Amino acid sequence: MNAVNFDAVMLRMLAGAEDKRLLLHACCAPCASYCLTQTAPRTRVTAFFYNPNLDSAEEYEKRLHELRRLTEATKQADVLDTGYRHEDFAAAAAGFEDAPEGGARCERCFRLRLFETARMAKSGGFDLFATTLTVSPLKNAALINRIGSEAAEAFGVEYLPTDFKKRGGYLQSVQLSRQYGLYRQNYCGCEFSRRVLQEK
Repeated sequence: MNAVNFDAVMLRMLAGAEDKRLLLHACCAPCASYCLTQTAPRTRVTAFFYNPNLDSAEEYEKRLHELRRLTEATKQADVLDTGYRHEDFAAAAAGFEDAPEGGARCERCFRLRLFETARMAKSGGFDLFATTLTVSPLKNAALINRIGSEAAEAFGVEYLPTDFKKRGGYLQSVQLSRQYGLYRQNYCGCEFSRRVLQEK
C-alpha cells in the first residue's frame, strides 16, 4: 500500500482557496515561518497559538511573542491565542508521565491541540484547520493527520492534511528563523521533553 503524499493533498486542496479561511495551529514561530509561506499565499490564515504543553508561562509568552513578531513582519496571518492553560496538558498527560518521547503521551498532546483547533475552527466559522507540527522531522505526519481527520469528523469542519517537512520545509524553517532572528527553542515544550534534553 502506497503512503499518502500529504503535501500533494494540501496543494490540491488549497488550489482555488483564496477566499477560504484557515485556522493554522502554530506550535512556535520557527515552525510557523515555513508553513505560512506555503499557506498564506493560497488562503486567508489565522495562526492559532494553543500550546498548553509548554512547561511555564514564561516559555509560553516567549513563543507567543515571537509568533506575533513574525506575523507582524511578514503580514501573512493574524494571531489568535487562548492564554496559558497548562492544566489542559496536565490532564491529558496524567498516567503517561513516564512514556518515552514520541510515544503515547505525545500522541495525547497532539490530540489535545488538534481537537481544540478543530473546535475553535468550527466556532469561529473557519473553512479549514491544520497544524504546523508536521514540519518537524521528529514528528510523525501520518499520525498527526489521522488525529486531525478524527478531530474534523468530531466537530464537522474540514481538516487540511499536511507534511510541511517535504520539499525541504524543515531546512527552510531554520533559514527563515535566522533571517527573522527568531527564538528557536531546543526542546518540544513540555516538562518531559525538557527533562530528556537535560539528561543527554
